[in-house]
Amino acid sequence: MSFLSKNIEQVCTEIVNGNRKTLAKAITLIESNKSEDRIFAHKILNKLNTNKNKSDSVRIAITGIPGAGKSTFIDILGNYLLNDKHKIAVLAIDPSSRISKGSILGDKTRMSKLSNDPNVFIRPTAASNFHGGIAKNTRESIFLCEAAGYNIIFIETVGVGQNEISVFEMVDFFLLLKIAGSGDELQGIKRGIIEMSDLIVINKTDGDNTNNSIIAKNEFQLALKLFSKKESGWMPEVMNCSSIENKGIIEIWDKITSYFKLTKGNNYFYKNRVKQNKYWLKEIINQSIINNFYQNEKVRREYKNQVKKIEENNVDVFEAYKNIILSQKS
Repeated sequence: MSFLSKNIEQVCTEIVNGNRKTLAKAITLIESNKSEDRIFAHKILNKLNTNKNKSDSVRIAITGIPGAGKSTFIDILGNYLLNDKHKIAVLAIDPSSRISKGSILGDKTRMSKLSNDPNVFIRPTAASNFHGGIAKNTRESIFLCEAAGYNIIFIETVGVGQNEISVFEMVDFFLLLKIAGSGDELQGIKRGIIEMSDLIVINKTDGDNTNNSIIAKNEFQLALKLFSKKESGWMPEVMNCSSIENKGIIEIWDKITSYFKLTKGNNYFYKNRVKQNKYWLKEIINQSIINNFYQNEKVRREYKNQVKKIEENNVDVFEAYKNIILSQKS
């Protein structure tokens, strides 16, 4: 029996009961460009009431440049959290080739400690040139993981640097992973990524890199003083760790739990979830408008017509745009 022929009630029951295979298939449907897959996926989302806040879960973004050790860091931290009986989901976003559109999707292989644990769900997903450090349907994947009972959701971003507003608008905690001596220290002190960060962690503080990592920590700590106080009331800090040597991991989690204690206590955690929901409502509407526009038969026909004229150098881009827009009204 194909997955699409299954009863929606049955699929949702399997997800709620923690069936990882069904969860994976549901996420695959969400990521699909086929209309029948998307329709079925949205029926699942609606049945699971995913529009409601899941305040018993926490969503944590782990970002940083390629090579900062994001996957290894999540592997070690997640393994520590399993000792406290947490259920962990990792949504790892892999960069896609602009030429072939393909992705390696190798993050799971770098999480050897987590990947075989029954209380862990790891989902590598191609970014497919979607901007903001995430994939197009990461938000829906988060909701499905929460419905399946995962109470800690890690989103490992592509690590694009300054432009990660999309992931910022879907997580409760934003952790920036850095390494000393990477040559991007000046870039890292720029406003965008620092202002979003709730915690900066200098990873790979071990061996010959220890002194440089401590210096980097002090530099970033000074940089944080240049920024205004966060709306959450939280004061971001800089910490050192070594994922390979398993040093500083417990202290980092203690700091993260302190953040949640503060923001739930002052109600920022819940207000931020509402703010994010409003942001994503707009995004969904905008995407729906774009989809409906390009599905209009008159628009599609005129678009092809104008593209051909551009190729023949018979029309400029602005004239072509006007003709396409007018075509839907004719």
